[in-house]
Amino acid sequence: MNKVFPTAEAALQGVVQDGQLMAVGGFGLCGIPEALIEALKDSGTKDLTVISNNAGVDGFGLGKLLETRQIKKMISSYVGENKEFERQYLAGELELEFTPQGTLAEKLRAGGAGIPAFFTKTGVGTQVAEGKELREFGGETYVMEHALLPDVALVKADVADKSGNLRFRLTARNFNPAAAMAGKVCIVEVERLVEVGEIAPDDVHLPGIYVHRIVVNPTPEKRIEKRTLSAAAPVDVAAAKEEAQAVIAQAAAVGADEVAVPKVDVPAQTTKTEGA
Repeated sequence: MNKVFPTAEAALQGVVQDGQLMAVGGFGLCGIPEALIEALKDSGTKDLTVISNNAGVDGFGLGKLLETRQIKKMISSYVGENKEFERQYLAGELELEFTPQGTLAEKLRAGGAGIPAFFTKTGVGTQVAEGKELREFGGETYVMEHALLPDVALVKADVADKSGNLRFRLTARNFNPAAAMAGKVCIVEVERLVEVGEIAPDDVHLPGIYVHRIVVNPTPEKRIEKRTLSAAAPVDVAAAKEEAQAVIAQAAAVGADEVAVPKVDVPAQTTKTEGA
């Protein structure tokens, strides 16, 4: 069976429908299926209930679908980076099922594993547990959470072979595998497509049995959600080099074991990057 489709639009055709429950992989803007989200926006599919760790940002990721009012409800754990989401929710235009992050991940994993429900201590005594079954185990109270079984899962991977075996890259291996396993139909966007057998068995993060359709997007934008730079103090490079040379010379003269090597602190410039 050929799982590879020429475009994201073609991969969605005949699968997505109004009113579906849909899981979308990613963590922040890292590991999101950019091309599939854009194609979903262009399809005009509406009244969606979307399961995702977050709701993207204004104008990017799932934020695009919020702006076009194609999402009627979000099942999420973090939505703090999207002002349009906040506006719609506070205005009563968008439903929200706020779910603790670990619980959200486990609800998807359970769905993919065929486990209909599970018990957790997270949320007990809060609004999260209201209206849900509580049970005592070992003298502790737990709340029952139901698994999530989305009609469609849109996920992002780094590499796929033509049978759908997937390998994710770094942080993109977050909600993507769980979303893929839970979806009744899984559509994956990848940066590279290889022949069957080119991914070593030990390198397969998700077997192709879970994947129904594949589309290649070799050049995703991978937008950085927040870029922060530290204020680096000036470093006297010449002095540091001179000190290092003196230490080397001393070590050569008396033996390296007898020399205490001074530590030169060079403030590092740090950048938070997302996208894999």
